[in-house]
Amino acid sequence: MSPEGKTLLNVIVLGLGFMVTFTAFGTCGNIEQTVIKSFNSTEFHGSGYTSMAIIYAVFSASNLIAPSVIAVIGPQLSLFFSGLVYSGYIAVFIHPYTSSFYTLSVLLGIAAAVLWTAQGNLLTINSKDSTIGRNSGIFWALMQFSLFFGNLYIFFAWHGKSHITDKDRQTVFITLTVISLVGNFLFFLIQRPDPEPAPSDASESPLPADISDSSSINYLFSTEKSIQLAMTKEMLLLSIPFAYSGLELTFYSGVYGTCLGAMTQFGDDAKGLIGLSGILIGVGEILGGGVFGILDKCNRFGRNPVVFLGIFTHIVAFYLIFLNIASDAPVAPEEGTQMQAFIQPSVTVALICSFLLGLGDSCFNTQLISIVGFLFREDSASAFAVFKFVQSITAAVAFFYSNYLLLHWQLLIMVLTGFLGTITFFVVEWGVINSRRDSDYDSI
Repeated sequence: MSPEGKTLLNVIVLGLGFMVTFTAFGTCGNIEQTVIKSFNSTEFHGSGYTSMAIIYAVFSASNLIAPSVIAVIGPQLSLFFSGLVYSGYIAVFIHPYTSSFYTLSVLLGIAAAVLWTAQGNLLTINSKDSTIGRNSGIFWALMQFSLFFGNLYIFFAWHGKSHITDKDRQTVFITLTVISLVGNFLFFLIQRPDPEPAPSDASESPLPADISDSSSINYLFSTEKSIQLAMTKEMLLLSIPFAYSGLELTFYSGVYGTCLGAMTQFGDDAKGLIGLSGILIGVGEILGGGVFGILDKCNRFGRNPVVFLGIFTHIVAFYLIFLNIASDAPVAPEEGTQMQAFIQPSVTVALICSFLLGLGDSCFNTQLISIVGFLFREDSASAFAVFKFVQSITAAVAFFYSNYLLLHWQLLIMVLTGFLGTITFFVVEWGVINSRRDSDYDSI
């Protein structure tokens, strides 16, 4: 197999591994608050929102040490051992205990930092400048199939149910645990990319090899390098779209499904709508990753048009959600909300919003992965650690305030952050375009 074929296969296997792993974990995160509300036990006092806040808070801090972990054991083993912690977290819901629930939340935060930094590193070392956009889209589209498969299972398993029994919960989480374990072992199929000869065209330079190839002295300074990168002009500007990606991740992966499950106006199928909503979020994610990543049709115009489409679709979705969903839905009890929305609640509108949330998220994330991989190709692990640090800390804050803030305040926070993040992304991308133009002029 040619070197390019091997690197493309590695990206596909990486995407498939994440697809299977997050079929389990993404479904778990989407339904856990609803499951906890239905849990019949006086011994369990956990909150899904609080658990996710802990996960992302620890995630943010652990991103500072993640590059060092990957440098010591390599990205492949990092993915495998981190994936085992994901499996353990899912398994907690088979027989939940408050202490084990929150302990695994802390451990998962550490594992997530290592997992996502390893993913960014592997994606970068298997890409060139000219293929990082395509490979980002391939990975993103494959991973987002997890939303389709996992939530399809939930839709059929919970269709027509207004209450989740202990047997329902145990059946779902045993299945999800087994699925996540299968995903972990797929990471062993990733092959080491072949070294390539030095190219004559700088624009076609391969992105750097595995960080474990660096000298041992560099291992000791991985954390310091992450801090240095975080202080650069480009990273400071990108930190705002990073932050927005964390806020909207919290909303579409946890809060919105809970809102739909709390809407008594949707009838007995409200719980089943959580799964159907997740499917349509996945369809939007896959479509966005395919069109703007795999086909890479917008490359000639830069990344800005895709990011603009992302914020536009999100603002439309937020406005429709504001009209269609009761404001106390995120914090309503298991019995659901009795408040009225601004319009007669519509299942169709709710599901359209699910699709728009997924489409907008894919637009943002494929372009963030692409621009980070392009700008910081010499220090990809540290750069992706900074990305995930900012994203996860804002996600932690969002999951925390989701316990208390009404829906309209949560939507307002996302609109303001998303608008500002779009502007700062544009500034960075304009700098990339100008540097390319100057490079082309110097080569004449």
